[in-house]
Amino acid sequence: MGEAYVNFLSGSPLNRLSWLRTSQPFLNAIAHAPSTRWLVFKEGQPLLHTQPSASKQSLARLTTSDVKPLLGPEPFFAQGQQEGELAQPDVPVLEAARLRGPPIVFLGLHETDADSSNALPSSEFSAKTSAETVITNIKGTPYFSLDVSDITSAEVDKVLQAAATRGGGEFQFSEPRAALALFDAFDAALSAEARSMVDWNARNKYCPSCGSPVHSLWAGWKLTCSSLLPWADNTGRKPCPTAHGLHNFAHPRTDAVVIMAVIDETGDKILLGRNKKWPGKFYSCMAGFIEPGESFEDAVKRELWEEAGVKVWNVRYHSSQPWPYPANLMVGFYAIANSSQPLRTDLDNELEDARWYTRQEILQVLAHRDGTTLTRRDQRELAAAAEKSNPNQQQQQQPTPSSTANALAGDAVKAGEKEAANAVQEPPSAPPFKMPPLTAIAGVLIAEWAHGRAGFQPDAPKRGNL
Repeated sequence: MGEAYVNFLSGSPLNRLSWLRTSQPFLNAIAHAPSTRWLVFKEGQPLLHTQPSASKQSLARLTTSDVKPLLGPEPFFAQGQQEGELAQPDVPVLEAARLRGPPIVFLGLHETDADSSNALPSSEFSAKTSAETVITNIKGTPYFSLDVSDITSAEVDKVLQAAATRGGGEFQFSEPRAALALFDAFDAALSAEARSMVDWNARNKYCPSCGSPVHSLWAGWKLTCSSLLPWADNTGRKPCPTAHGLHNFAHPRTDAVVIMAVIDETGDKILLGRNKKWPGKFYSCMAGFIEPGESFEDAVKRELWEEAGVKVWNVRYHSSQPWPYPANLMVGFYAIANSSQPLRTDLDNELEDARWYTRQEILQVLAHRDGTTLTRRDQRELAAAAEKSNPNQQQQQQPTPSSTANALAGDAVKAGEKEAANAVQEPPSAPPFKMPPLTAIAGVLIAEWAHGRAGFQPDAPKRGNL
């Protein structure tokens, strides 16, 4: 069987070494390794680096020496009650605990030596093996993320200026969607993991069961209630319900979104929609969050019926794409519908238009230089519409899931700005409408169908429900 389609932001290049996330000897040692690199974020924005001899920016990779002034007191992991104290071993709520300093996450290892790649939790790489042995056997580049949102700009600037002096070039934080246009496949996949983990740690500050502050475990991959700390004073309080059992809030979550390219029975038309927040003439695939108690296929059928009054069948999976805004998994499908049936735009308060486009119309836009191009303004407006606030603010100030789901399918503008954008006269050479780029799964679904490489084609069988 051939390799599945790998979307932009997918194809994670790291061995995440998840079994070593509880090993404080390994984590504290690898953090100091000369080969270790740090990805820095501020309020969800990645740090980019411009080389001295080139104008192109890339994802910045700082050394531990570069960022050490920002990391806080040692040990970095398994911190005890007092500053500088190492936590007691074999205490679950202190496993690689980080109680002080800015949030950091161990992302994994980029294995560059083909002969020693694919480290597994064997005796050579076991958490029970000495840290020195594990690090000796590991070949490659370890990666951490560092969130400096709560560190003063003066402190961060000082560190970045010193790093620029040592290595040359310039450093700058960038709006994350705009930064994607600068990334290659490796940096895109690396940043997808890092940004989702940074966002998750930043948004979840309090225990949802008892309201106490939470702290980081497992090198940033788990959160636990501070009322469970051995020295916590819980006088007069009921025990936190999280003291027993498994709790999904304690681990990073990914919210699944179905995104659908609907083809008509002839195989020669595709259904696209327009959200009210999108710029003029921008059309994309419809999308929506999966709900409890339904399969992906169920969600495809429900969303299309609820949004546009369309009945679909022959739901077929194509590929998926992690979407770190903040932590979604876009799951792409093709489905078939009857294009002679009426489309409804009065059912969903966000759907402004839906229409069938022929293959020729889609190919015309794909061939146009601006047909799938998003401007920097588009990217900034998308971020403002989808997130609406600082991603590091408390949970009650987070955006609602519905706004994010619609933004995932394409582009969005803030209220009141659409009219101003539409008032701008388009040049005579402008495309008849615009679609998402290939860096978004919606653009992939549309283009793969239009070029006859995926989806239902004129000579493909059309009937048969799942």
